[in-house]
Amino acid sequence: MRASLTLTDAVEAMVAQKRTVGYKYEAEEAILYRFVAFTRSQFPGLVTITEVSANAWIEAAQKRAVTPSTLHGLASPVRQLARWLILHDVAAYALPTGVLRRPAAYIPHIYSDAELTAIFAQTDRCGYCSDVPLRHLVMPVLFRTIYACGLRCSEARLLRAEDVDLATGLLQIRDAKGGKDRQIPVSEPLRVRLAHYHAQFDWMGHEWFFPGRGGLPLTLGNVYNNFRRFLWQARISHGGRGQGPRVHDMRHSYAVHNLRNWFAAGKDVGAMLPILQTYMGHSSIADTAYYLRLTAESYPHIAARLDETIGHVVPSPMGDLHHGN
Repeated sequence: MRASLTLTDAVEAMVAQKRTVGYKYEAEEAILYRFVAFTRSQFPGLVTITEVSANAWIEAAQKRAVTPSTLHGLASPVRQLARWLILHDVAAYALPTGVLRRPAAYIPHIYSDAELTAIFAQTDRCGYCSDVPLRHLVMPVLFRTIYACGLRCSEARLLRAEDVDLATGLLQIRDAKGGKDRQIPVSEPLRVRLAHYHAQFDWMGHEWFFPGRGGLPLTLGNVYNNFRRFLWQARISHGGRGQGPRVHDMRHSYAVHNLRNWFAAGKDVGAMLPILQTYMGHSSIADTAYYLRLTAESYPHIAARLDETIGHVVPSPMGDLHHGN
C-alpha cells in the first residue's frame, strides 16, 4: 500500500467520490469508520483490508447475532472500500458476493383502517416526557403526517419549520432519496391539524418541525421506540426488529389505500399512477407500479380488474420487491 495512504484516507476519498456522483453515503460512511476503528484495535499497524481482517469483521458481527440484513449492510461498504483500494493499485481483499445468507424478502404490512385508527388513538394518549418535552405534541402529528402524505420516516422527521407552509398546506421535502426535492400538498384536515400543532408552543429556537432532544430532530431510534410502544398499546403484534410491522409500512399503506380507493371509484388507475409516482418521490414508475400488485394481494377482489388493465406487466410483490422506496 502506498505509504502516504491510510485506511482513513481511503475512506475519506471514497466517500467524497460517492457524494460527487449524488450518493448520500452517510450510514455507509459510519460503518466504514467503525471498520477502521475495528482494524486499528484488532490488527494494529494494518493499513489495508486482508482476508483475515475482513472475515474477523464479519465474525464479530455474527457473534452479536445481527440479522442477515444487518450483516449484509456491514459487509457491503467494506467490500466497496476494498474494490476502491484495488482500483487505486493497493493490494486488498474484497469479500466475495454470495457467501452471506441472503435476508428473507420482507413483505410490507398493509395496515387496516381499524389498525390505523387504533395506532392514532394511542399517539393521542402519548404522555409528557421530561427528556423530550414536546413528545406528547409531536407524536400524534408525526405519524399522521407520515401516513397521510406517504412520507419516508426521515422525510418527516427532518422537516424544518420553514418547510411547512401552513397557509397553503404545502410541505417542502428536501434532499430526499436520490437527492431529490419535491413539494407535497396536504389535505385540508391535515393542514388544520398541522396549524393547531404549530400554535401549541413557542417556536423560538426550534429549527425542526418535529423537534427532539436538545434542539435536534427526532432520531430514527426515538421514532422506532415510540412506534413500538404505540403498536403494543394498540394490541397489534410485532415480530421483532426487522420483522415488522414497521413505520415505513405506513408509506406502503398510503399507496395501497389510494389505489384501493381509485379502483373503488372507477378511476383510470393506469393514468393515476404517474401522479402517485410524483407525490411519493419515486424515481421510476416501476417502483410505483409495484403497489398495484400489492394492492391486489391485500384486496383480492381487485385482482381481476388489475389483470384486465395492467396484466403481467407489473411483477408480483412476492418477486422482485421495490419495498425500500
